[in-house]
Amino acid sequence: MIEFHLDARSGVAPYMQLIQQVRHAMRLGLLKEGDKLPTVKDVVARVAINPNTVLKAYRELEYEGLVQPRPGLGTFVTRTLGGEAEVAAHEPLRRDLEGWLAKARDAGLGDESIEALFANTFRRFSAARAGRRG
Repeated sequence: MIEFHLDARSGVAPYMQLIQQVRHAMRLGLLKEGDKLPTVKDVVARVAINPNTVLKAYRELEYEGLVQPRPGLGTFVTRTLGGEAEVAAHEPLRRDLEGWLAKARDAGLGDESIEALFANTFRRFSAARAGRRG
């Protein structure tokens, strides 16, 4: 089951952070069709968030067709976002990324510096690739 966390420094609304975490878990194969999301009560207790915020996130996921509430039972995943081939490719890439993270730590970079370096590099890489296609 997914365990939510919130980052007050991110600038992203709490309900959107929950939505993003569910989407990411689906893409990584951590949440599959039929899996149950934590109850609103459990999320509220875990991350100290307003129940209406959790409900808003779950409603948005339902609107997107990713989850479906079942009265008295909970909210369940109705489809996934990553294909089997994509999920299978994750583990070797995760190991490579963990190696890169270890090198970044060894170089003395903290969390914010690592996030900034990754985000900047990712944006530049994506922009360069998009430029080659166009």
